[in-house]
Amino acid sequence: MFDISRLNVCYGESHVIHDISFQVQQGESVAIMGRNGMGKTTLLKSLIGLLPTRSGDIHLNGRVINGLPSHRRVQQGLAFVPQGRMVFPFLTVEQNILSGAEHSGHREVPDYIHRFFPVLKEMKHRKAGNLSGGQQQMLAIARALISEPKVLILDEPTEGIQPSIIKELAQTLNVLRQERGFAVVVSEQVLSFALDLADRFLVIDRGRIVHEEPRANLNQEKVKSFLTV
Repeated sequence: MFDISRLNVCYGESHVIHDISFQVQQGESVAIMGRNGMGKTTLLKSLIGLLPTRSGDIHLNGRVINGLPSHRRVQQGLAFVPQGRMVFPFLTVEQNILSGAEHSGHREVPDYIHRFFPVLKEMKHRKAGNLSGGQQQMLAIARALISEPKVLILDEPTEGIQPSIIKELAQTLNVLRQERGFAVVVSEQVLSFALDLADRFLVIDRGRIVHEEPRANLNQEKVKSFLTV
């Protein structure tokens, strides 16, 4: 469904992502784990088109999309929630969500979004900049979901969020992907969150995938060793 093949990404002359390949099936959740500076964000930005690739291919449902600009990739079925959430602070909650609806045609917030994130309905007229970190993350995810994605890409979604909200967020995403049928690609350093959400784990180190395991067989100590300095 979502197939990344021998992807290479550079910043200027610096080669950051080296021959990364992996596949994500419909409804699957894949966690990309690694320390800061190992290439997680660079990889995700290249998938959505915010950074150009030097070589390799990105296929979505059999179509090569790595030559497309970001908005065309959204049309094809990718959605991206960046690190730091990046909501529009002076727009209301409702306006923020609907700002993501350009390619789906929604003129109102779908009922299922309010069902999964009821706080966003309660606060729909509140400015997004006045929400807590956890509420802003829910808002950023809702804005991505309204585009009706086939693949939801999340960059460090637990950053700046309370532990109690982190577990709730993983549970919500699991039910959402089962109900809506989308896949998840998430970069993360918090192993407990990834364990609650991911079906499969990829570890990235210095721009290369160095370890891959399904959750059922996961050697947590080995993964932790890649996350510690």
